Amino acid sequence: MIKLRPSRPEDGDRVVEIWAAAVDATHDFLTPEDRAAIGREVAAFLPGAPLMLAVDRRDRAVGFMLINDAHMEALFIDPEHRGAGIGRMLIEYALAVHPILTTEVNAQNAQAVGFYEHMGFERTGWSATDGQGRPYPLIHLRFGV
Repeated sequence: MIKLRPSRPEDGDRVVEIWAAAVDATHDFLTPEDRAAIGREVAAFLPGAPLMLAVDRRDRAVGFMLINDAHMEALFIDPEHRGAGIGRMLIEYALAVHPILTTEVNAQNAQAVGFYEHMGFERTGWSATDGQGRPYPLIHLRFGV
């Protein structure tokens, strides 16, 4: 049974683990140098961010989402739990709070692009670089009218 709850300070190490495992499983397009640099940035920021966690019956995080206003900044699922509906659960929660929701996805992450489009997100634009100016194109997506 998966439940959702807000993150707490003691969840910090676990959410960084989830991020690292998910990125390593899906972001093979990153250079090793960029993967390491992004990892350092995430480890410095993510533990203190206000996340919504998906937790198992032992209250161990298996996925998380970060929403800033009506923009989903992050959605990561532990690779061992992918395909179990956790991403859908987190998105449905986000849409209950923000019926119009935007996000971005790396264009090279075909699985994520397919997931968001399957969930009903529509493409609204494209950027040649990521938010830090690295050469990883982003697809801008929106759900809702």
